[in-house]
Amino acid sequence: MYYRYFYDFPVSKSLLVAYKIKMQIANKTVVNEFFLLGFSNFPLFQHFLFCAVLLAYTICVFGNFTIILLVRSEPSLHSPMYFFISSFTVLEIMFASVTIPKLLAILIQTRKTISFFGCFVQMYAFNALGETECYLLAIMVFDRYLAINNPLRYPAIMHSHFCYRLAALPWFLGFVTSFIPSIFTFSLDFCGPNEVDHFFCDLAPLQNLACSDPSISNITTSLAAVVATVLPFFTIVGFYIHIIHTVLKIESTEGKSKAFSTCSSHLIVASLFYGSAIIVYTRPKGSHYDKFFALMYTVIIPVLNPFIYTFRNREVKNALRKIIRQFTNFLH
Repeated sequence: MYYRYFYDFPVSKSLLVAYKIKMQIANKTVVNEFFLLGFSNFPLFQHFLFCAVLLAYTICVFGNFTIILLVRSEPSLHSPMYFFISSFTVLEIMFASVTIPKLLAILIQTRKTISFFGCFVQMYAFNALGETECYLLAIMVFDRYLAINNPLRYPAIMHSHFCYRLAALPWFLGFVTSFIPSIFTFSLDFCGPNEVDHFFCDLAPLQNLACSDPSISNITTSLAAVVATVLPFFTIVGFYIHIIHTVLKIESTEGKSKAFSTCSSHLIVASLFYGSAIIVYTRPKGSHYDKFFALMYTVIIPVLNPFIYTFRNREVKNALRKIIRQFTNFLH
């Protein structure tokens, strides 16, 4: 009887509710690290994947760094187009370095973990650099558009100061656009499970692990994908329609071939990157196959880009032959 009166007392009721809430919070598991599952469901291929990814990363860094050296050292490549290409190669090295070293680590480590804050830092850096790449690809086709559609005014428009501003704009837009969905995802509650079905921390896999409602985070992710991926993609398509229309008006076959050759490398790179990125980031919930698409734009495309820009570009090939010849003569 005494207990019943005690329980009915208002203060005692509030204390009991507070005690229950405190116990629920105490019993809740707070996530302080995540397990990156990666490709652990293919245990027999872990070492093969490690060797393949390590080789790809080495080629990526060496190939892109070679292009940077070529553009810096060869006067014939001191033009806005190659300035943007060298900026793109710097971005490619950074973009690959955000994810590939961790992928190499989890392929050979038994404990495939990443700290809570390390996970979100990787997520933000990856998305910021990826969105920067989307914007930079649009800037590069804008440069080609001006060169082909306004060849007489092109040198006056694309002066060095304007090029620097254009090159800085994608970095600003990329890091600002990715900040909003990253903050909303970081603010979600993570109380378990903590297994990320990916080889790096990304928005959709983390949102799927949240204990709280991720709908707002999903919406901001989709909006950021539209702003940073879909809009630049249609911008590129629009510029290429105008470029093709202009090139078709050129009477000489040689002139058409030269105009198309300056755009073909960029068109291939943009198609590969956007093709895989749009598939992944326009679906906020993600899927089990996203990590396989992610291999395309985190490992394969950064490896292919140096070869696309060298083997399909006569000026870069001539500059490379010149550097090799000078180096050979120096050795002899």
